[in-house]
Amino acid sequence: MEGAVPKHAPGQSPDNVIRIRDLTFRWKLGMPQVLDLPSLVIDRGERIFIEGASGSGKSTLLSLLAGVILPERGEIQVLGERLDRLGSVQRDHFRAHHIGFVFQMFNLIPYLSVVENVLLPCRFSDQRRLRALRDADSLEAEALRLLRQLDMTDATLLRRPVTSLSVGQQQRVAAARALIGAPALLIADEPTSSLDSDRRESFIRLLFDECARAGSTLVFVSHDASLEPLFNRTLRLSEINRSAAARRAEG
Repeated sequence: MEGAVPKHAPGQSPDNVIRIRDLTFRWKLGMPQVLDLPSLVIDRGERIFIEGASGSGKSTLLSLLAGVILPERGEIQVLGERLDRLGSVQRDHFRAHHIGFVFQMFNLIPYLSVVENVLLPCRFSDQRRLRALRDADSLEAEALRLLRQLDMTDATLLRRPVTSLSVGQQQRVAAARALIGAPALLIADEPTSSLDSDRRESFIRLLFDECARAGSTLVFVSHDASLEPLFNRTLRLSEINRSAAARRAEG
């Protein structure tokens, strides 16, 4: 599995990056359901905006898509792999090879430089490393290209600890780290929540450009509906998550 290339499962189109069917999730037995998704399909190359209020299950859905957690029941296919049928080590390898993740709090390593943070995925995945070297002379050259593309052009910043950077700069480092090695799926969890509106749109457009270059599908979660027009398609958890609808009806 570690070096496996994803294959398309029966009934899944080669264009499907994500396919969910009859999925439910709750954190513990006896607790209320967080998610109840009868169906969800996302195709290759789409830029998807997932909108939902705080507590609606947005981050839980992203954790399921990344294989960090497993559904209570139902099917979840990502790049043709049934994540609900893989063990934890297999899911870890799959995520390292094929999924880039931009976290809300960025999760950068404080004692590493900017470039070292960007290169981390290539330390955990030979596939990411080989893809990063496909059009670059070295891994560091590809890291620097990504940082420049994401508007990190000040060379004096690149050897500094990430703790010395502004929030906007840390955000760009986190995006470059997620993008290195051209992952097929890029997941972003509220990455612009600490930026003002002008900087949010600028960052998202830079992210789009690099996703298009890498051929990555983007799943972007936010509670900020003003960002919605920038994306190909919007999925509202209030509409597709039956658990959320049931909670509204009870309230």
